[in-house]
Amino acid sequence: MKIPASIKFISASIAIATCFFIIAATPKHAKPVVLIFSKTNGFRHSSIPVGIAAIKKLGAENGFAVEATEDSTAFRFDNLKKYAALVFLSPTGKVFGPDEEKALQEYIHNGGGFVGIHAATDCEYNWQWYGDLVGGYFKSHPKQQQAKFMVVDKNHLSTKHLPDVWERFDELYNFKYLNPKVNVLIKIDEKSYTGGENGDNHPMAWYHEYEGGRAFYTELGHTDESYSEPNYLQHVLGGIEWAGKMK
Repeated sequence: MKIPASIKFISASIAIATCFFIIAATPKHAKPVVLIFSKTNGFRHSSIPVGIAAIKKLGAENGFAVEATEDSTAFRFDNLKKYAALVFLSPTGKVFGPDEEKALQEYIHNGGGFVGIHAATDCEYNWQWYGDLVGGYFKSHPKQQQAKFMVVDKNHLSTKHLPDVWERFDELYNFKYLNPKVNVLIKIDEKSYTGGENGDNHPMAWYHEYEGGRAFYTELGHTDESYSEPNYLQHVLGGIEWAGKMK
């Protein structure tokens, strides 16, 4: 039986429309997205704005998008799950309530990435789960000064570019708690400066797998100048890429 031309036309139109619908409905490959969180309820670092700008620039140059917030209510799992990594850029004090704590835990348990920078260890002292995630709690610091950082693991994205002994100026934390289960990347030589209180085993950067997720921390990054220093920026970039499973 001969099919009328009008029916053929309608059938072809439906087929074409269906193809366009399928193409339009297929999600395009999206860039990973990173969220910077920098809420402070204690000391506020003046380097936070330049840090945000520097990390946004790293994202633009390395294929990931960056958002920033100081709103702790953004910590809902249905919101957090879209981020490859959360960058805690020098938050201080008590920044979360019970709901936000639960959301961060759920995010980590579902494979999320965490990057702590500098004062991320001066935060959430009464929540030991967070202390174990970030890897330590701040105790004190001497005056800002030059020191020698010993790179003890150069097999990580955050350290493979660094010299064995990295000399630089920063604010140098002593820690009152350190998670013994982390993998240490960088230690500081307490003989190279004054005011160290953790002895020969004084870690300053580390990483670990934690309850289904990944966590990286660097103590470095107090000064504005850090965020224009190529070695430091590559160090932070490597931590983000590792935690967010970008490489």
